[in-house]
Amino acid sequence: MASAPSKLYTDDVSLLVVLLDANPFFWSASSLPFSKFISHVISFLNSVLLLNQLNQIVVIATGHNCCDYVYDSSSPASRSVGTGKLSALSVDLLEKLEEFVGRDEKLLKKEPEGSIASSLLSGSLSMALCYIQRVFRSGPRHPHPRILCLHGSQDGPEQYVAIMNAIFSAQRSMVPIDSCFIGAQNSAFLQQASYITGGVYLKPQLLEGTFQYLSTVFGTDLHSRGFLQLPKSVGVDFRASCFCHKKTIDMGYICSVCLSIFCKHHKKCSTCGSVFGQPHSEVASEPNKKRKAGDT
Repeated sequence: MASAPSKLYTDDVSLLVVLLDANPFFWSASSLPFSKFISHVISFLNSVLLLNQLNQIVVIATGHNCCDYVYDSSSPASRSVGTGKLSALSVDLLEKLEEFVGRDEKLLKKEPEGSIASSLLSGSLSMALCYIQRVFRSGPRHPHPRILCLHGSQDGPEQYVAIMNAIFSAQRSMVPIDSCFIGAQNSAFLQQASYITGGVYLKPQLLEGTFQYLSTVFGTDLHSRGFLQLPKSVGVDFRASCFCHKKTIDMGYICSVCLSIFCKHHKKCSTCGSVFGQPHSEVASEPNKKRKAGDT
């Protein structure tokens, strides 16, 4: 389905959709406490709202089992007056975030097996794109949309297809996906998301300076980026995940009918049902070729 026609405000008006990683498995092992990280994020969000009175912010919390909207600056409830020490944004965000974390923990019946306890990034990306498409169709004018992923959990290979579909949908809608990854290792998914959509991928070296990173790199509107020297994507990991075992692979078999990727030879494609021939010594026969996982 084609995207809605774009009717934008002036160049400096932004719609910032923030995907906030609230995975308890990640934060329990992180060197940066979650409470301190949230304080950096709230300061950054307040600075974005101060840049232009027409700027809009939406925050989507991403847990291990679910994801949900926790703040929307355009809603009437978010415009209520805050307490003496906390702004309305801080009060609303902290209350909704606390409710979300409790709900996410209730959905956890047992700890995930293995070492990967990924967040539901595919779900939050889909929610962000749905919100942006709704804004496109809501009225005669709308701000320039962009997505910012504040993520730290490891990639979940089982989400590969859903995440790539969301990335290509964002690319078609001309919505850049920025990524600020605070985990120990780089995220291949977010590297690809930022590279394909024209966003910025950043891995802060000092987590104590998260606010400075956010405000200097991700605080500016899309128009102003043309006048700034922002971090460039270097060494993007384009490896794919196989459809059979959900593992990241360097080499694999690709179905020439539906482009499904498998780490081992199969007699039949589990996605489209195509029957594969027997592979030769090094290269698999059509329609099941052995290629690099990142090839198309």
